[in-house]
Amino acid sequence: MFRRRRRREYRVPGTVPPRRFVPRLHYELLVCGLRGHELIGTDAAELRPSDAVVVREIGGVRWHRCLRCDSWLPLSPPRNPTRRHPPEREEIELPLRGKALRDKIVLRLIAIDRALHFALLGLLSVAILLFASHEASLKRVFYQVVTDVQGGVGGGPVQTSHTGVLHELDRLFSLRGGQLHLLAAVIGAYALLEGVEAVGLWYQRRWAEYLTFVATTAFLPLEVLELTKQVSAFKVTALIVNLAVVIYLLFAKRLFGLRGGAAADERERARDQGWPALERTAPPQWEETAAAS
Repeated sequence: MFRRRRRREYRVPGTVPPRRFVPRLHYELLVCGLRGHELIGTDAAELRPSDAVVVREIGGVRWHRCLRCDSWLPLSPPRNPTRRHPPEREEIELPLRGKALRDKIVLRLIAIDRALHFALLGLLSVAILLFASHEASLKRVFYQVVTDVQGGVGGGPVQTSHTGVLHELDRLFSLRGGQLHLLAAVIGAYALLEGVEAVGLWYQRRWAEYLTFVATTAFLPLEVLELTKQVSAFKVTALIVNLAVVIYLLFAKRLFGLRGGAAADERERARDQGWPALERTAPPQWEETAAAS
């Protein structure tokens, strides 16, 4: 026997008590704190009954509703209005809110992370190509410096530790020119992949979510393997960030049909958007409340 799902009661952002262990982040309040509220009719001379969803007047004070975070702000009527009535609904571009706003912010944060990877890996690929073209002279200088530091005489034997920068440089100098070009090509291809992910995620493309999930998941075993060799704060942080990205894309974005797939994701986004959502979540007319009291 199927159970009927209870309709979740809408609560204005910021009015829900935070849970003890997993507090909820209200992205609407965050964006309004950075960009300001989205108010309608602040320059209108008169209000109509149809405007009550976004602006109301009580006792000579106008209460404007933020279209993003649902806050009601008291403002005096304009002294020099520039229009008679607030704009029609067709003229208003509603801001993102709810799940659509959350997805945009989170995906763009991941896109910025991937863009940084693209820049760093791209620079590394170029550096390896430059190194390969000047390998002989750089190799001679490297071993001369190490010899001088270790107190050797006349190019004596060089001893490097099994870890650290000197060891990694020694390994790099042991590669041949063809191997260096191959290494630069592999790193450059990975940088290009990160760049494609960044662009796709910035514009919230579904294919970019799948690409990011597959690419990130494929490199997780390598990150774990690196941690078994040497633990560092950077490696641990990178692993945690990538795990968070994978979990978010898989469950919150419903990849591979999980939790209803793309159709359920679109329904949830549409629930918080548009004028029907604003009408559904609007409080009752305050004039009636004032008269009743």
